Amino acid sequence: MTVAVVVPARNEEALIEACLRSVRLASPAARIIVVADGCTDDTVVIARRFATVIEIDAGSVGTARAVGVARAIQSGAQWIANTDADSTVPRNWIDHQLSLDADVVVGTVRPAADDLSPSEWALWHASHDDGQAIGHVHGANLGFRASAYLAVGGYAPLDEHEDNDLVHRLHSAGFEISATDQCEVVTSGRRVGRTPGGYAGYLRSGAYAPAPDLV
Repeated sequence: MTVAVVVPARNEEALIEACLRSVRLASPAARIIVVADGCTDDTVVIARRFATVIEIDAGSVGTARAVGVARAIQSGAQWIANTDADSTVPRNWIDHQLSLDADVVVGTVRPAADDLSPSEWALWHASHDDGQAIGHVHGANLGFRASAYLAVGGYAPLDEHEDNDLVHRLHSAGFEISATDQCEVVTSGRRVGRTPGGYAGYLRSGAYAPAPDLV
């Protein structure tokens, strides 16, 4: 199966190289597409060493993901893996997604331990059971068949929660969704993110309550 990886980015010069290096290790043959949305730093320069880069100025992660997936499908990709520019993926990431033979794969994420204090890390672990994939949707760890994506109209041009919206529609349309914790992605533990809420907002709240179960 032909694979592409789509990564939206906005001013991620400090983190995007680590992200793209991890993606390349996970799938040397995959086409990597970075959609740089309104970047004013060196994100584009760095990303071009590893990926095809599309520059837009939409200020919308939903639009950025949609543009990247459209390019991926135009290039012949049958499976689209999605992550974020402040995240790193494990080496088994693509292989595990494909091995599940589902239409959609929803994976787990965890914050980088170095970005949290010891007490915050302990609190996060206390509220997240290891070895339990319960289907929370994260754009940093999501994969789907191109055919399923096209069938439901793709990503909506939302400023956040575009991943949840897409998976809701895929689920409602009857596509097979597999939740897994076997290819966990590590994402930034920063408190100020690139969307109004998102994972940074979740960490900023300090509550670490489980996200809504959307699968």
